[in-house]
Amino acid sequence: MQTVISADGTSIAYEQYGEGPPLILLHGGSSPEYWKPIVPHFAEDYTVVVPHRRGVGESGDSEEYRLERGVEDVQAVIDAVEGTPVLFGHSFGGLLAIETARKASVKKLIAYEPAVLVDDYGEQAELAARMQERIDDGDRREAMKFYIREVMHGGEIDDLDSWLAEWPPWPEIVALTENIARINRAIEQYQLPDALEIDAPVLLLTGTAGPPHLRDGIRAVDAALSSSQFVEFDDVGHGGPTEAPDRIIATVHSFIDDEATPMPESGF
Repeated sequence: MQTVISADGTSIAYEQYGEGPPLILLHGGSSPEYWKPIVPHFAEDYTVVVPHRRGVGESGDSEEYRLERGVEDVQAVIDAVEGTPVLFGHSFGGLLAIETARKASVKKLIAYEPAVLVDDYGEQAELAARMQERIDDGDRREAMKFYIREVMHGGEIDDLDSWLAEWPPWPEIVALTENIARINRAIEQYQLPDALEIDAPVLLLTGTAGPPHLRDGIRAVDAALSSSQFVEFDDVGHGGPTEAPDRIIATVHSFIDDEATPMPESGF
């Protein structure tokens, strides 16, 4: 485990595996454990860096949280690694990757269903407030189940308890309930700009079984970019890289290793 100090003085921990060009994996609403099954596949060819989100794992925390703080944390890790990294983010990690790439020097950017809320869902979701209601009622477990039902399954799943019984992060993820509620506040406050200016090749990934609101969000991100590659995986949900690792790892490998990947055009 290594650490770096973010702009506000908070200690950010990160794990590092393998050797080669740097690849930074940014986890979403769960924990860095999300990437555990994926890391060995990339560590053969890259130096894989897995930061712990602020307030999660071995990282420090702060009283207030904004998306900008998360971007500063990723920037601190970028500054600590050798070479210009590829950023690969899942869900909230995808949003962090996008916003970091707008400011930082990155070789390439990959985002799987970034947590971008658009249209009516963005205006009406209130996930953070609805989670907080359950937390205030003393039911953190129910708050987390609500979050998983809405975000992982788009509000539609017949037997969530049976699904959770087979989901590796459950029930330990309940310990992150308050942390996840606050990143949802940051997500709900985020406004996708009409034009995203990112000076690196971009790969956007989604699955046909993903939540409709996140599939809408990634298409809005695609529309805001001057240039990107968009790949959709059949019968894959929001879990993405852990649901269909072989297909997604192969696609990511190809994108990273392709030296002919076109750079985005200037402007929008």
